[in-house]
Amino acid sequence: MPVSEYEGRQEYVKTIDLPGIETVENKYQNEEYEIEIEYPEFTTLCPKTKLPDFATIKITYSPAKRLVELKSFKLYLVAFRDIGFFHENFTNRILDDFIKAAKPKWANIEVKVNNRGGIYTTVRRSYRRD
Repeated sequence: MPVSEYEGRQEYVKTIDLPGIETVENKYQNEEYEIEIEYPEFTTLCPKTKLPDFATIKITYSPAKRLVELKSFKLYLVAFRDIGFFHENFTNRILDDFIKAAKPKWANIEVKVNNRGGIYTTVRRSYRRD
């Protein structure tokens, strides 16, 4: 099977420095509720062509002790604008960083990438705290 010419272009995805996601105290920690965050203006670059990819990111989560502070989360997402990422990799990196910051009871991410060359991509991942 041939190796893709994209091989080796994503070595940095887990370690690249991105802004922190701030949190605030959840004053309703004893309540079971759900928060949905949708960001329809996400952009990143194709790691090969450097052309922009546009996507809508939706995260649904049940907070525990902390809530995600939305302005810091927006600034975190904007930081991807000039970085080359595969769709699957930025989806996983965003959820990893979200979980690390907020430590939710559970979280789901769905990323719908706009049409590029006749292909739509949707990437989903779920997390549930043990």
